Amino acid sequence: MNLQTFSQAIIVASALAAPAALAADRALPSRSDSYVERAADIAVEQPGPHEGDGTTTAYPFFEHASDFDIVFRQRALHPGASIGEHTNDKDEIYYIVSGQGELTLDGKRRKVVAGDAVLTRNGSRHGLRQTGAQDLNIIVVYRRKR
Repeated sequence: MNLQTFSQAIIVASALAAPAALAADRALPSRSDSYVERAADIAVEQPGPHEGDGTTTAYPFFEHASDFDIVFRQRALHPGASIGEHTNDKDEIYYIVSGQGELTLDGKRRKVVAGDAVLTRNGSRHGLRQTGAQDLNIIVVYRRKR
């Protein structure tokens, strides 16, 4: 992943958090529980989510952060891997960092490549399959249900 594409993914995640963050900055002193996580330290090999095919590597950034309601995750879909087709129970964003894949969104298929962002809404049905020679790396962002 290059710096430009990672920066674009951060912008997407920041847009979701910005209104709450601005309000919190005005109301609270600076927090002492901010921290950095390194992808190599949190990588977890998993099967394709939602009964998908193949092997993936998940990077569940800030999964253990207290009072944090945004899920920010990177996932590498290795050759032949997929995220199984499923119906969303929330709004969700996929940002394609590298590689290429085939997205099925509400019954329509299309190719996705680095730089594409996909918004799937609550009630939408979607799945994603890695295609091509290299891993399909995505950033996934959504609000955690509490």
